[in-house]
Amino acid sequence: MAVKIRLSRIGRTNRPYWRIVAVDSRKKRDGAFLENLGSYDPIKHEIVQLHQDRIDYWVKNGAICSNTVSKLVKEQKRSVAA
Repeated sequence: MAVKIRLSRIGRTNRPYWRIVAVDSRKKRDGAFLENLGSYDPIKHEIVQLHQDRIDYWVKNGAICSNTVSKLVKEQKRSVAA
């Protein structure tokens, strides 16, 4: 099973809200996920919640981050370091 860390959309029309999830790569974008790893609000451009330790765990075990999730994780690390 190939695991990916990607965004899953929740929220209503014209008001997007994204979950960062670990999911089997064969599943739908908004389908069943293995674990909720955080959330992102694109309207406010803020990472509401991010479980960095769990993301590191999944990556260590072979999960692949999407480009967008990689950017969000790097942004979060920069803001914590500053």
